[in-house]
Amino acid sequence: MSKLEHDKLDYLVAIISDFAYRFSLTPSQAYRYLSNYKAIDFLIRNYDIEHTLSFENVVDDVSVYCRSRGGALA
Repeated sequence: MSKLEHDKLDYLVAIISDFAYRFSLTPSQAYRYLSNYKAIDFLIRNYDIEHTLSFENVVDDVSVYCRSRGGALA
């Protein structure tokens, strides 16, 4: 695994954890929700931009992204 891939994986784990905390979910529930609404793909595609933002802003971004695809968490 390259350093960039490792960094992306660490970043995804941290965002999933923060998302879970914000919405009172387990990390597994948060992962399934984010995966179901394609937010994991969004984060991977936009890593270059998103990783420069605060975790709070990124959780906001993925929340909006999920809602735009039918997600119910707000």
